[in-house]
Amino acid sequence: MCAVRVGGHDRLTARVHIVRSTLRSPTSKRKKLIDMSMTMTQKILAAHAGLDSVQAGQLILADLDLVLGNDITSPVAIKEFAKLNKDSVFDKEKITMVMDHFAPNKDIKAAEQCKMCRDFCGEKEVTHFYDVGEMGIEHALLPEKGLVTAGNVVIGADSHTCTYGALGAFSTGVGSTDMACGMAIGKAWFKVPSAIKFNLTGKLRKYVSGKDVILHIIGKIGVDGALYRSMEFTGEGLSSLSMADRLCIANMAIEAGAKNGIFEVDDITLDYIREHGAAEPTVYKTDPDAQYDEVIDIDLSAIEPTVSFPHLPENAKTFSEFGNIKIDQVVIGSCTNGRLEDLQVAAEIMKGKKCAKNVRVIVIPATQQIYLDAMEQGLLKIFIESGAVVSTPTCGPCLGGYMGILAEGERAVTTTNRNFVGRMGHVKSEVYLASPATAAASALTGRITSPWEVK
Repeated sequence: MCAVRVGGHDRLTARVHIVRSTLRSPTSKRKKLIDMSMTMTQKILAAHAGLDSVQAGQLILADLDLVLGNDITSPVAIKEFAKLNKDSVFDKEKITMVMDHFAPNKDIKAAEQCKMCRDFCGEKEVTHFYDVGEMGIEHALLPEKGLVTAGNVVIGADSHTCTYGALGAFSTGVGSTDMACGMAIGKAWFKVPSAIKFNLTGKLRKYVSGKDVILHIIGKIGVDGALYRSMEFTGEGLSSLSMADRLCIANMAIEAGAKNGIFEVDDITLDYIREHGAAEPTVYKTDPDAQYDEVIDIDLSAIEPTVSFPHLPENAKTFSEFGNIKIDQVVIGSCTNGRLEDLQVAAEIMKGKKCAKNVRVIVIPATQQIYLDAMEQGLLKIFIESGAVVSTPTCGPCLGGYMGILAEGERAVTTTNRNFVGRMGHVKSEVYLASPATAAASALTGRITSPWEVK
């Protein structure tokens, strides 16, 4: 490895390691390795397994840079960890637990789960434990805190751990038992995934965001279209996507069945990593002749505001495909779309207007810092004056936990990431996934509404 500047941009001050595809080895071995060209994900996994190369389908044992759990999944992992007879975690700096799903505690059981996590992290001296007052929704909090950088391998006992691929990391969700083993030994088994390449071109139009992009993609390939594969995003269109867009897209890779989603690292990524104080990035570039199962071209300028209808994210429709659909609730927040940029666009649409009568509108900043920034920018005042409520960070409504449960027959437009049967409440309720702009527009009209209609 050698320290270089990426793309020759003098403005970059951080040293960045570029992993070269030409490996030092005897001539015969070199030819074999050249034939085994790798994607970004495969290079990251090879490096963490201590191997020169890996190929799709190979089983490897890889070192971990971060192990994540929350108040729902960590208690199970803690119980499994106790069976391993380990006095300490493998590295107290590389474990994090975030109390975000049912916190602030909604009932006695939730309180007991959080207490178990609190006690464990105190006993094991885990550095990155985030509780009420410090916490945020985990997949928004960790990038904000600089806990993930390009080239990392991250596992989390939460399916949307794939979010960190936006930073050029390999990150994926695992079960609580795998989390327990990860905390104990700092390693995990993986089957190396093959990949789909998404070549992005063009530029998004106003009020079209990363949420519309990923809903469009899932609608195109289906909820199992990337099953146990890596979704790799590249192309000149990347330059028009903000980090909020990328984090949203990577977050929902799992909704297409993917093992992980990952973005090519560029100046936007490196600026974000540096601004949030993350560790020095290691940038892995896909080999030019890397093998993909398929290549899908996405013209960002052609994407319209998109809504996923019940009860699967793949049921994606644009507004020309459906008519008037009355709603009862709107939720703007979650690990998918609770970032400051999301709140800003929602506030821009809602400013000076009132939410529709009989529509409950819940706004949830994803972290305490986002909450504070939104308050200082006057966004919370806009939401409250429009008739919405603003909550402390929580995952609550997204998984039907609390704060926004739907009754039988009710419909919600939400910026969350899943709309399965009963996801947000009664099994006969309906969840429609949409962007913050679409959710805000719908809050004003009381029906599913395109942001292009109200602005």
